[in-house]
Amino acid sequence: MNGALLVCGTHSDAGKSLVTAGICRWLHRQGVSVAPFKAQNMALNSVVTRDGAEIGRAQAVQAAAAGIEPEAAMNPILIKPSGERHSQVIVNGRPFMDTDARSYQARKDELRPIVAAALADLRARYDVVICEGAGSPAEINLRHADLTNLGLARAAGLPVLLVGDIDRGGVFASLIGTLASLDAEDQAHVGGFLINKFRGDLGILAPGLDDLRGRTGRPTLGVLPYAEDLWLDAEDSLALEVSRPTGGVASRDVLEVAVLRLRWMSNFTDVDALASEPGVRVRFTRSPADIARADLVVLPGTKATVEDLARLRADGLDRALVERAAAGGTILGICGGYQVLGTRIEDAVESRAGVVDGLGLLPVTTTFAAGKVLRLRDGASPRFGTTAGGYEIRHGRIATDDDGEPWLLGDDGEPEGCARGCVLGTSWHGVLEHDDLRRALLREVAARTGRSFTSGGEPFAAVRERHLDRLGDLVEEHADTAALTNLITGGVPAGLPTLTLSLTAKEEPACSAS
Repeated sequence: MNGALLVCGTHSDAGKSLVTAGICRWLHRQGVSVAPFKAQNMALNSVVTRDGAEIGRAQAVQAAAAGIEPEAAMNPILIKPSGERHSQVIVNGRPFMDTDARSYQARKDELRPIVAAALADLRARYDVVICEGAGSPAEINLRHADLTNLGLARAAGLPVLLVGDIDRGGVFASLIGTLASLDAEDQAHVGGFLINKFRGDLGILAPGLDDLRGRTGRPTLGVLPYAEDLWLDAEDSLALEVSRPTGGVASRDVLEVAVLRLRWMSNFTDVDALASEPGVRVRFTRSPADIARADLVVLPGTKATVEDLARLRADGLDRALVERAAAGGTILGICGGYQVLGTRIEDAVESRAGVVDGLGLLPVTTTFAAGKVLRLRDGASPRFGTTAGGYEIRHGRIATDDDGEPWLLGDDGEPEGCARGCVLGTSWHGVLEHDDLRRALLREVAARTGRSFTSGGEPFAAVRERHLDRLGDLVEEHADTAALTNLITGGVPAGLPTLTLSLTAKEEPACSAS
């Protein structure tokens, strides 16, 4: 097999990322050399590759589905919002510029060759490249400078699979309306549809699929059923509302984890490993009551540390955290959340707010620097007596006062993190994916709250692999894989009709005299 495909969606969270991962896993299981690609990703969930490049987490997950290591070429442009109007732009895994939306649009011609080179590089090294679009291709105000949807398809000669989410309602209108919003040249690349998250009787849906083909001249290449528990490694914050299972553990023994839902929250997938444990319920919240009653509170990363700290104070969540610490409740801060827990933040880079007081729960000072730390970390946790590791994505440099106790140690001997009583902080994303450390932390939390905790025993890496296999199963069992193969290998289909819209003026009624 040799070829490529662009997976677009009618809107954000239609399922593009999961469908792309599912196709990658299906192809990988067929022995196909396959790689994922997303030209431009706007996301605050990111990872660090082995060579120190920062890319969107979704592309790292898709690479895992394809059985390969993630690399910068899979996501040449990553946009990380750092405020209402400003973002940091990562190009080929490294910080490129800080900009607003209008200025970024003006730089797209400069970035277009970078996208083309990255895709060409992957296509030269892999038999198949499965590309993921962004948002919706029907964002007509952005089409002229598009890098990642039909602009990419036209430039690289890619066939397009358009995904619609039927669970949200209006899927036929979304698919037809998206297609009709494209010009004739763009429509020529759309080879078929895929319906996602279907519940019910396919027999009832079938007439709609026939009508869809009659109206558009394009087939539906599959109807994927609604699947529970696909929350793992979610990219879009819309997925935070999905409930996490507790493994059937009696409610009295469930450990409640409250994750503060920050406005500019980044890498919220750090808590996925907690949610994978039976008897642990993870919820995202901004409720002081939840902070008080939870067994464990997590402050996740943020791309706007000072702004999110100000929002915590405005909502009274700072007082709730201080009161929780005074009462002996466990708090874990990760990266930006760790910085918030410290005594002082000196920021002339991200917010340019100067010196800002932190919550004072950990004896650390954060100073922001222009250079960004991007690296993988391995080590151990003297506090828990386990191995440890993770990855760092930060501008903040942490200085620990003399009374701060590091609870992690890098394999290079560098102390990491700070603990004071029941409050812990670390700059290492992914630290909770280390099974022994995560379970030791949960046992400590359970002992402090008078509950019991028994780990599920399954390594988190195995949980993730099982999740990716489920995505591959959905594609293999519910998509027309022969038609999908033909679309990938055959390229842009020939002779597809163009769907046009026409505006008919309403006739004015004739006047009559009485």
